[in-house]
Amino acid sequence: MAINTVMVIGAGQMGAGIAQVFAQSGFDVKLNDLQEEALEKGRAGIEKRLTRAVEKGRMTEDEKTGRLSRLATTTTLADAHDCDFVVEAVVENMDVKKKVFSELDTHAPAHAILASNTSSLPITEIAASTKRADQVIGMHFMNPVPVMKLVEIIRGLQTSDETYQAIEDMTKQLSKTPVEVRDFPGFVSNRVLMPMINEAIYTVYEGVAEPEAVDEVMKLGMNHPMGPLTLADFIGLDTCLYIMEVLHEGFGDSKYRPCPLLRQYVQAGWLGKKSGRGFYQYES
Repeated sequence: MAINTVMVIGAGQMGAGIAQVFAQSGFDVKLNDLQEEALEKGRAGIEKRLTRAVEKGRMTEDEKTGRLSRLATTTTLADAHDCDFVVEAVVENMDVKKKVFSELDTHAPAHAILASNTSSLPITEIAASTKRADQVIGMHFMNPVPVMKLVEIIRGLQTSDETYQAIEDMTKQLSKTPVEVRDFPGFVSNRVLMPMINEAIYTVYEGVAEPEAVDEVMKLGMNHPMGPLTLADFIGLDTCLYIMEVLHEGFGDSKYRPCPLLRQYVQAGWLGKKSGRGFYQYES
């Protein structure tokens, strides 16, 4: 199936990054959000990143103009009526995602593939809110999207081979590396990463070491480019907590129990870099 026109739902950091990558790769893109302000901010961010690429000699001014010309904005899901592919990047909440997919199912053409950028929620359950479960798939981009090469492609229980192949081929068109993953809580990336972050938080909670020491051990001893607590601050501690809760509920295994200190930080509003305070303090 030829994919030419795509819609990206959600103009936040992830959604805007996904829209940029599609526009750069020659697709016509509709960036959707409920709020005009979010759309303006998302588009401004894309333009800023493309301008920086021009300044660094990675693209010409004409190429930048061409890529921006392929990007439209919209506040209504009804504009998915002529899209071949739709990917949502809205809040990580199952009820919200199911509502989006149910509405999309009524607007997108029958041939359109619907994808979720969820980092941990079950694709099978999301797909059940549509009448085209065989055409629903997970497409988990990494942050920052324009830079990171990996895309986890998650098959739901009913995802067809044709749908998977179309998305794998499209991912390669985006100059990304697709990795096939089955529909289990946390998939691969967060099933491995989040328990490591959670355990790092436990070492602080139990007084084993200070955050700086934990991060230095992992950077210098394990050759990680960034320590787990710094990474947690960048991801958002509320997001880390939510994913740990998904893992804990999904597997029913106590090894996925969120650290009480993580829960306490979130309750305090210490969410990491975005709030100015997490395991480290940040300038506003």
